[in-house]
Amino acid sequence: MADTVDIIKKLSDNAIKVDKFINSTLVPRKPEILYDASRYLISAGGKRLRPFLTIKSCEAVGGDPELAIPFAGGLEILHNFTLVHDDILDNDPIRRGSPSVHTKFGVPIAICAGDLLFAKVYEAMSYYASPKVKNKQIRKCIEIASKATIEICEGQVLDVSFASTDRVTEDDYIFMVGGKTSALFRACAEIGATVGGGRKGYVKALGKFAYDAGIAFQIVDDILGLTADQKTLGKPTGSDIREGKKTLMIIHALSKISKKDLKVMRIALGNRRASKDEIKDAIELVKELGSIDYASKKADRYIANAKKQLKKLPDTEAKKDLTELIDYFTQRNY
Repeated sequence: MADTVDIIKKLSDNAIKVDKFINSTLVPRKPEILYDASRYLISAGGKRLRPFLTIKSCEAVGGDPELAIPFAGGLEILHNFTLVHDDILDNDPIRRGSPSVHTKFGVPIAICAGDLLFAKVYEAMSYYASPKVKNKQIRKCIEIASKATIEICEGQVLDVSFASTDRVTEDDYIFMVGGKTSALFRACAEIGATVGGGRKGYVKALGKFAYDAGIAFQIVDDILGLTADQKTLGKPTGSDIREGKKTLMIIHALSKISKKDLKVMRIALGNRRASKDEIKDAIELVKELGSIDYASKKADRYIANAKKQLKKLPDTEAKKDLTELIDYFTQRNY
């Protein structure tokens, strides 16, 4: 528990610095509604895991963490951009316990707000970068961020398209999550290490660490989507089932389910009008088929693989922080 309290405090301290930077880059201009919408989700808070990963990766290779703040802020802005558009794609009315951006401001404004955030990512990494960061490092960071954004888009489209078919394998899911979630985690680690002047082997190891950590994170996130209550989760429990998402648990359950139980699952899966009881019945089926336990064990394997990569780095306080980070966000209950 002491380690959990410690990492939460470190995340909070780090978030204060990053949020201060983000607020300085999103100073309201006309039209005010655009900036209100752009700042809305960021102002709602969040754990700021990705900026922490960026800054600690910089420290882990011996770099100055202050130099990484504009890049960490830019990557958090990128993350929020993806959330705004993701909520539009999924038609999710709630995010972090409050109305999503498109619910509060309307779809057209939400799209423009997301586009503005995306532009701010590159402004953060170029205009706000310290003169101490070399131009070739900045170019490399922009290259990494651009590649990650492409992979995120690919993953998002796969996630949406999977809802309309049952022919989704576990490998398909891992590939999708690799784009939707892990690509940004990897980018955060690689960019942090690049700004820190880390040698190629360290940059590569941190990237692999973050990639596997990201897959574990998403699996845990999917599990929580079925097991956490709405107040804790910040959105309706079982919304992934309503949307027809092919999470690892659903893929496993569909491979084990009987014809009789499949009818119960079909009532809820992909049915946005499914009742709370119908969703509850589907969740109970997933539990009974051992699919949640299966997914949890799979997440544990990715955590173990991620930690192996950290062994390639020198022993530092930042390395310890990264180890505690992955333990924290894969053992969380929200």
